Amino acid sequence: MSDTSDEVIVYRRTVPKSYVKEARKRVGPKKQRIRPIIERLSEEYADATIALTFANPLELLVSVMLSAQTTDVNVNRVTAALFQKYHKPEDYLAVPQEELERDIYATGFYRQKAKSLRGMMRMLLDDFDGEVPRTLDELVKLPGVARKTANVVSAELGNAQGIVVDTHVRRLSQRLGLTKEEDPVKIERDLMKLVPREHWARFPHLLIWHGRRVCIARQPRCEDCVINDLCPSSRV
Repeated sequence: MSDTSDEVIVYRRTVPKSYVKEARKRVGPKKQRIRPIIERLSEEYADATIALTFANPLELLVSVMLSAQTTDVNVNRVTAALFQKYHKPEDYLAVPQEELERDIYATGFYRQKAKSLRGMMRMLLDDFDGEVPRTLDELVKLPGVARKTANVVSAELGNAQGIVVDTHVRRLSQRLGLTKEEDPVKIERDLMKLVPREHWARFPHLLIWHGRRVCIARQPRCEDCVINDLCPSSRV
């Protein structure tokens, strides 16, 4: 489920500034709320994890790259067959690009994704001995790998160096009063100052699961929210 910036703006404009100010006083400072928020969501979504299916770091990286502009469910359908055919970087370079495009066609933007995958595989072989790097600085050097993808991969490999900001994380962070920013990089910066580092990898999953199930974009179910007393945007 995606959210647009227009939705965020409309939501904010319908709430009077005076109400927002009073609501923030009611729930308390964000630095005092962040741990209770994490604790309650962790209890509510004990099994919160990434929705992509993968068996090793290379499959993880490919899955995250293919997930751009499509759903995780769709990616998993495609990679179920893809990972039976392609096992190592050399495999992606051993076929014509047109063949790889056909294999990932259902994920959308298949030409650009195929080009990025092949460029990424070539760099893995040339610069990283065919292994997926673990650090953010190294990951973002790979073709087709932006900061969000690098954050997801490094976090799933046990080396979180930032906080993933997708549409759910952005929306919930704003509603919870954890940030006033719109730009994902600035939102991430705000969250990194608030969220204890040991929770950097898990925190996005908690917000994503909560955003999909309860804090929905158009009609948040505040009455069913386990953190409604900690949220300045709560309608209950």
